[in-house]
Amino acid sequence: MKRALPTQLLAPLCLLVLSGCSVLAGGDRQSTTIYAPQVRVAADPAWPQVNWQLSIAKPSAARLVDSPRINVRPTPGELEVYRGATWSQPATDMLEDTLLRGFEDSGRISAVARIATGIRSDYKLTTDLRRFEADYRGGDMPAATIELNAKLIHSIDQRVVASRTFLVAEPATSTELPHVAHAFEGALDKVATELIGWTLVSGQQDAARATGLKPSGK
Repeated sequence: MKRALPTQLLAPLCLLVLSGCSVLAGGDRQSTTIYAPQVRVAADPAWPQVNWQLSIAKPSAARLVDSPRINVRPTPGELEVYRGATWSQPATDMLEDTLLRGFEDSGRISAVARIATGIRSDYKLTTDLRRFEADYRGGDMPAATIELNAKLIHSIDQRVVASRTFLVAEPATSTELPHVAHAFEGALDKVATELIGWTLVSGQQDAARATGLKPSGK
């Protein structure tokens, strides 16, 4: 017997977007609720203090991932969206903004900026956002799931200093969309915290190797 799902779900997304095919088309008009996760990353005392500069590249993602629609995966082979609800901005913008604020607020780095600003950085952080969805994982309760691959690149010689895939799944307390959106706040906070710490440590280790010094703890 198939599990009942929230009434907010739309029909499964088209695997290929054909002319005239849109998940926004059709159906009766209704009001749309806009969700805007508020994430403020708290600096970990173990993060090192670094004196190099970092530029953050615009995250990349597939079109179905990089969308203001709120994706949900009721079963492994299906991807749907919640009806009558959107994010305030696409997933890649949420990730980029969260990372930038996290680095700035940490006080652990001399300078950080979006790559489009033209900052003369020592390192560049690139991210590929693979998943940003509520995933039921075969159960009755969804988990806000964020998966991304990050690469820290030395700006001068374009050498990949470090690469890592991050995966966070934050369980929602119910199937209701406000609770699911709240779970995304927790997931975004966790993945950004892990990514920022990893970037600072990896960059500092590489900088220390280049100068022949031991990495500083703070």
